[in-house]
Amino acid sequence: MAASAAFSVSSPPFVPSSCKIRRPFLLLGSKSFKPVSVRASVGNPSISIDDKASVQTKTSKWQWKFKGNSIGIHYEEHEGEKSESAKNILMIPTISDVSTVEEWRSVARNIVQRDGEVNWRATIVDWPGLGYSDKLKMDYDTDVMERFVVDFMNSPESPMSQAGNDDIVIIGGGHAATLAVRATQRGLLKPSAIAAVAPTWAGPLPIVFGRDSSMVTRYGLLRGTLRAPGVGWMMYNMLVSNEKSIESQYKSHVYADQSNVTEAIIQSRYELTKQKGSRYVPAAFLTGLLDPVSSRDEFLQLFADLEGKLPVMVMSTKGAPKRSKAEMEALRGAKGVSTFVEVEGALLPQEEYPSLVAQELYNFLQETYASSK
Repeated sequence: MAASAAFSVSSPPFVPSSCKIRRPFLLLGSKSFKPVSVRASVGNPSISIDDKASVQTKTSKWQWKFKGNSIGIHYEEHEGEKSESAKNILMIPTISDVSTVEEWRSVARNIVQRDGEVNWRATIVDWPGLGYSDKLKMDYDTDVMERFVVDFMNSPESPMSQAGNDDIVIIGGGHAATLAVRATQRGLLKPSAIAAVAPTWAGPLPIVFGRDSSMVTRYGLLRGTLRAPGVGWMMYNMLVSNEKSIESQYKSHVYADQSNVTEAIIQSRYELTKQKGSRYVPAAFLTGLLDPVSSRDEFLQLFADLEGKLPVMVMSTKGAPKRSKAEMEALRGAKGVSTFVEVEGALLPQEEYPSLVAQELYNFLQETYASSK
């Protein structure tokens, strides 16, 4: 699940007072950006989202051509009333065994229905092998997932290219955020801004047991077993694809408030794990094959290399598991991070507290683009 093994939060998260730290202006070409800020969201986390507002939603599939395969990629497009002049956002779900576009849906609707100086159009895309995308038996690793994002952004026939707007903001959760930062640092992506929501870089087993040679060997054995016919399904059903396991993970580290874990959410995520081929990406994720980096130093360097090139927002969460929280906190005031905020939640704040997350993202978007005029 999400990006950590199960760690229970033993006490209610401390809510600090709002604070703001200023740094020098950033430059991106001829654009200037407002000073960096670090702040904490306080107040009521259950602000309502108007799902009845005028938002148009289109669901479709894009055929990703990769190594001789044509892989159906599920994506959604959300537009408000003023879509003609809107700028584009690409939202990418957190990589996990139950990753889905649904985690971003309320946030997308919240942002695109607003009427501000800049209006927005949001596209949410499922990873290959996850959510509602096709689940082929492939050797999934970090490079495969990075290539997918790059192709979805840059291929002439991709939905993002056809949108006719190359001024795209990427918003990702967990490993997705770090993968987007890595691809940008390597020059494979050229977004106008990035928002990393509860960013992570270590899969569930490596973050708990490390990645020395003996453990890497064990991870390989487990991965091979999960991918195998027959016995692989049995182990996957035991470890991942059952309601009790999903509920336990959501309550222990995916959500901050156990009362927010509903039966409907658990059933929805359980159904995702029952789709044919659904175990292949989780087998890679659980055992660290989808980790964008192998150390905190590498993690920080990815962000540092973006210093002065584009605005980067990091959204930490108050109730994240201890080890994942430590990685998020390492980015507070780090080089390359222009805005750092903290909100309620654990590893899926965009799903548990969509209004708070949407508000912080909207503030970042409006500040960034208003300052670039």
